[in-house]
Amino acid sequence: MPAFAGGEDDRLAPVTPLFGAQPDAAAWHPAWRSDAHVESATPEDAEPGADRFADAERALLRRLRTRQLSVSEARTFLLTGAALERPEADALLEDFLRRGYLDDTALAEQLIHAATQRKGQGRRAIAQALSARGISREVSDAAFEELPDDDAERALEFARTKARQLGRYDDDTALRRLMGQLARRGYPGSVAATAARAALAENRSGGGVRFR
Repeated sequence: MPAFAGGEDDRLAPVTPLFGAQPDAAAWHPAWRSDAHVESATPEDAEPGADRFADAERALLRRLRTRQLSVSEARTFLLTGAALERPEADALLEDFLRRGYLDDTALAEQLIHAATQRKGQGRRAIAQALSARGISREVSDAAFEELPDDDAERALEFARTKARQLGRYDDDTALRRLMGQLARRGYPGSVAATAARAALAENRSGGGVRFR
């Protein structure tokens, strides 16, 4: 398999697992072989299609330095963007998996963490986002098992931040709007209703929305 030609500054952004043991830093930041070493091979030594394979490898590495990809996304890029044949793409993906450059489990954990901590999303919305990235249901379910079952708490926390902005609306309108915002973030109807009512009631006691 052709080696990637890059300088010592070429590095991949690591996919750091959020649950469990931390990876060996050396596995995420290998020292690439120098251009001079790669160029030492003569054209006669090159295998047919080696240049195309090496170009695809470099292109995928560039993508991974700016945005972590799922295996499915990387495969699509190799087949369409890099125009590799399926056997070539599968061979390159296998090599990247072995090196740890592609890791759907770690990516799922990162996406779940971002969705819960920064976006206040519920499990349903998160599951849809993982599916859209091509992460399998099996991998997603395993990652969710490590996530505390705290949809209700996260829904209430999000509702509290939004309730203060609904003071100009009547009770029914404020409740409907807040429930809609929660639903769009993937919270089930019962969870959204409970969180919205609680947040509006708390805000009422603090002088905000008057909610019965």
